[in-house]
Amino acid sequence: MARRRRGLPVNGVVLLDKPKGISSNHALQRVRRLFEAQKAGHTGTLDPMATGLLPICLGEATKFSAHLLEADKMYRTRVELGVITDTGDAEGTVMERREVPSLTAEDVESVLTRFRGEIEQVPPMYSALKHQGKKLYELAREGKQVERAARRVSVYDARLLAFEGTAFELEVSCSKGTYIRTLAEDIGHALGCGAHISQLRRLKTGPFNGDAMWTLEDLEALASQANREAELMPVDVLVDHLPSLSVDDTSFGRLAHGQSAHLAIGELAPDALARLYYAETFIGLGVVKGPQEVAPKRLLSTVAIS
Repeated sequence: MARRRRGLPVNGVVLLDKPKGISSNHALQRVRRLFEAQKAGHTGTLDPMATGLLPICLGEATKFSAHLLEADKMYRTRVELGVITDTGDAEGTVMERREVPSLTAEDVESVLTRFRGEIEQVPPMYSALKHQGKKLYELAREGKQVERAARRVSVYDARLLAFEGTAFELEVSCSKGTYIRTLAEDIGHALGCGAHISQLRRLKTGPFNGDAMWTLEDLEALASQANREAELMPVDVLVDHLPSLSVDDTSFGRLAHGQSAHLAIGELAPDALARLYYAETFIGLGVVKGPQEVAPKRLLSTVAIS
């Protein structure tokens, strides 16, 4: 007999303003407990020192969270010049101090032009990437260093917000997989003095920005479970960028049994993903298999029969 999952079948998305000083997983577990949800997941880790937008997926929404892992991001960060740490941020051990040359905002702007567009980054040792099955930050804490291949990422914009001589603030729009700590270190190296970040805040991820974020304190202050659930965003916000298709009674039955269905797909190409709606209710994702043929890709548990 399958073990009964503890908690309530709560489904939806909450945009959390992650506080500084706790891990993304700690924040996730606090939200899961607040909603008494059976299942929860997030859409991309933030370092403990970082704050800002952390979409939390509850229940059925976890099935579609991977679509945000691929999303572009926007951050605001403060870069401190002249100090290099082993983690690339203010929480690391200081490895080296260097004299900061006499710089102007124009000097920084000139260097920033080298870091816009498609660039190569070597992932930091203090990251969750794995080497031979072990996370890099675990190896780093053991005092080990391993070779890391450079990866290509895209920095769509790196905008200088403020400059203070030995520190400056940036707003960075970038592709998935971009390490802001590494970006700051590389900029510091190009300026001739090294650098680390002392603040990092995520402002956007995919279609979401900070307009609808909740702090943990605000969620805790809601009067009841019903009040909290009323504030959840629907599951399909995670895949709102995909085209949508309508499903009739016959097609719904076939899809629910894991079979392909005949749907009007318009100009969608083979292998295209689409949101599926039955009686205007989101039921999951389908994949185009051929002319007017759609197979179920990921359905809500309330829909799938086999």
